[in-house]
Amino acid sequence: MVKPVIFILVVFFAGQINGFSQQKNIDIDSLMQSAIDRGIVNNPQAVLKHYSYTTYEKTIITDSIASQTNSHSFFTEKVALNNYNEANGFKEEVLGINMAGFKEPRYEVLGITLQSRSFYDEDFVIFNYRYAGPLSKRGLKNYNYQFVGDTLILNRPGFAVSFQPKRPETIPGLEGILYLDAATMALQKVHISINDELLARIEQEYEYIPENEVYLPKSSKLYIEKGESSKRLSLFRGKVSVGTIEKNPVKEAIQGRYLLSTSYNTNFNLSESAALEHSNLAIEVMEDAEEKPESFWEKYRTQGLSQRDLNSFDYLDDVVKTENIERRLAMINNFGIGYYTVDFFDFDLTYPLKFNNYEGLRLGLGGVTNARFSENFRLEGYTAYGFKDKVLKYGFGGGVLLNESHGAWLSLSYSDDLQETGSFNYLTDRRVYSLFEPRLVNITQFFDFKTFRLNQEYQITPKILSEFQFAKTNVLQTQDYSFVLGDDTYSEYDITEATFGVRWSPSSKFMRSEKGTVEIYDGYPKITAQISKGISGLLNGDFDFTRVGAKFFYQVERLNKSTTEFLIEGKMAFGEVPLTHLFHAYPNAPTKETIMQRFSVAGVNSFETMYFGEFFSDRIASLQIKHHLRPFNLGEKFQPEMVFITRYAIGDISNIERHQDVTFGKLNKGFTESGFEINKILFGFGTSLTYRYGAYSLPNFADNIAFKFTFNLQL
Repeated sequence: MVKPVIFILVVFFAGQINGFSQQKNIDIDSLMQSAIDRGIVNNPQAVLKHYSYTTYEKTIITDSIASQTNSHSFFTEKVALNNYNEANGFKEEVLGINMAGFKEPRYEVLGITLQSRSFYDEDFVIFNYRYAGPLSKRGLKNYNYQFVGDTLILNRPGFAVSFQPKRPETIPGLEGILYLDAATMALQKVHISINDELLARIEQEYEYIPENEVYLPKSSKLYIEKGESSKRLSLFRGKVSVGTIEKNPVKEAIQGRYLLSTSYNTNFNLSESAALEHSNLAIEVMEDAEEKPESFWEKYRTQGLSQRDLNSFDYLDDVVKTENIERRLAMINNFGIGYYTVDFFDFDLTYPLKFNNYEGLRLGLGGVTNARFSENFRLEGYTAYGFKDKVLKYGFGGGVLLNESHGAWLSLSYSDDLQETGSFNYLTDRRVYSLFEPRLVNITQFFDFKTFRLNQEYQITPKILSEFQFAKTNVLQTQDYSFVLGDDTYSEYDITEATFGVRWSPSSKFMRSEKGTVEIYDGYPKITAQISKGISGLLNGDFDFTRVGAKFFYQVERLNKSTTEFLIEGKMAFGEVPLTHLFHAYPNAPTKETIMQRFSVAGVNSFETMYFGEFFSDRIASLQIKHHLRPFNLGEKFQPEMVFITRYAIGDISNIERHQDVTFGKLNKGFTESGFEINKILFGFGTSLTYRYGAYSLPNFADNIAFKFTFNLQL
């Protein structure tokens, strides 16, 4: 049975349907299977090696307050040249951008996917919400189709087919009408309606290119209101009055809040194109895009701006200035990556409050200067104090920008602090921000270090980040330990080490503007690798060694809102390697007798039943698999998530006799644990239960169990 919304769409667009077919026995599934199969010759991205077109796009948000002044609460327009080639996909060059109210455009708006480019895609995205593609290979699995009638569009006969999701509660889907060319089964036009977490309508029309027998998108209109979801719909993060769609009980759209985006494509070019510059970028904002004269906009607008559009400039100038929107947005964006901005200084939010078993309560303060201080030079520093060890830690440094387009910073720093024994920190992953670092609470084994560092950061391509570091470190032990090398015994030693690290995100998408290069789509896999060389004799370095590490992270996100994560990591060290520079498998079990005495906070990727100091290795490999079920819908504000987890690690160590005054085992038999988490039960808190089994299971059953709480905070 056709849903009421489909019936309304059929009636509304019936005038565009020439006449209903007299055929009574059409096999709609066979018809749609044919349309889906012919996607390989109808989808422009599958059949064309390259093409380009120019897009004019206008996006507005209107609310009841702005309506009183005959204005919009958000207004922006842009002109972009869209280039496609089969090697790199799409690249959008923003030629012009005009955003009312802001002294400088908010480039993050450009990274939001208001709607996907193609209904042939496996997933169709609307305002970053994912839906099953109605013409994708999974179409018949996810949709019910119904033949509506015959059509005549662009003087070409076709069919109108309505569709609706088979399992909307499980697999989010679109519903509406597809208009298909009878000869080619290609998409000619589409009308979509959604009544879900979003209330949305889409109308798309296509242009037929006879010489290539292909349809390209000509125009699109997207209308969005907020649905029943408690989630905010905002072009920006945070609670600001500009760029946000909020639910309003008043049903009339003009009195409520809605987003309307219209786009028109022209200047189609299917001929051989010149090689693209910066083809690894998904979006590039050209140098003078925000400074275009009115004559530029008149060239691309399909119609002049309305009086309401024009009124929005003065209205939004006043709103943005009065409510200090630009400063608030800057603070919100910085807070999202772990900084709180005060004038020319960004305070680092990872420093103020920490706790671990060695330092006890650790209070600190630190940060780095921002562009208000200088765009080409930065100063940074921090200090922290542990109330249990009663020792002050600190660090300071500075950097100079060598190349803005490649994010090339040359930095020099000094620090006197603690580091976990057996840790291996990837340079390119150094800044992982979290208000709460779960595993840190339980760590007991640290060493004291005093380090001078010279660092060179360089973004080779948007997808490849690299960093080189040269460091001289003096290591002091905080617990009994000595390293025996021949006739010499070391408890304090110097290490001179050169390190090179690289991170590759082949499926991520990036945008470059005058504000730098930012990731706008977090794709997988993510591959990180690092090699470091300890050099004896150079700057009094005591040991020669080499350490190599690499990790592979992949995440599968499904439309039913379940997710599976895979983390594979391998590390190896050879040469004269003291315990401080060996490897552990991220243990997170306090060395205490009972389950409840070991009750603490679970880590993100740690082995919850492996005790601290139980194993160290000079070669180690690990595998972690997490499967997140779709959240349980137990109410608007109560949607806990269950996660099943399995972890495995295997390693070994040579010359274990070199490590004196400390006892640990080899990991050569393979360590296995499995369990589950129930997250976000209350205020981000949840619980976890993990069981240790296999070669390293312990005789006492209770010693194999880890019962902990979890904490997941979404900003």
